Amino acid sequence: MITEVAFIVYPVTDIVRSRRFYEDVFELRPTHEALCGTWVEYDIGATTFAIGVHPDWKPSTSGATLALEVDNFDATVAQLKSSGVVFSVEPFETPVCRMAIVSDPDGSRIILHKRKAH
Repeated sequence: MITEVAFIVYPVTDIVRSRRFYEDVFELRPTHEALCGTWVEYDIGATTFAIGVHPDWKPSTSGATLALEVDNFDATVAQLKSSGVVFSVEPFETPVCRMAIVSDPDGSRIILHKRKAH
């Protein structure tokens, strides 16, 4: 039946502003652009994350949340803070991971995530 997640997309209102955020702040590199500059994909591991502008799609501060696994949690948090990214939830620890939450320019949530070694 289902074999994998094909892609995840966040609706955005301003593709240029959103690209600047994802490419400059998170250092994501586009792997595909389509639909006259209103759709950009970023391959992250085995999954594709996309941003797109469409009149029927509305960004939401209470919708789905993207969780990005980072290689160095403390360094990533420090880098984002030095870039002026505001944290809606400061770093915290659970029994299995460390997390913090930021938002993109349209308010969509992004979890910074680092699994603990077992």
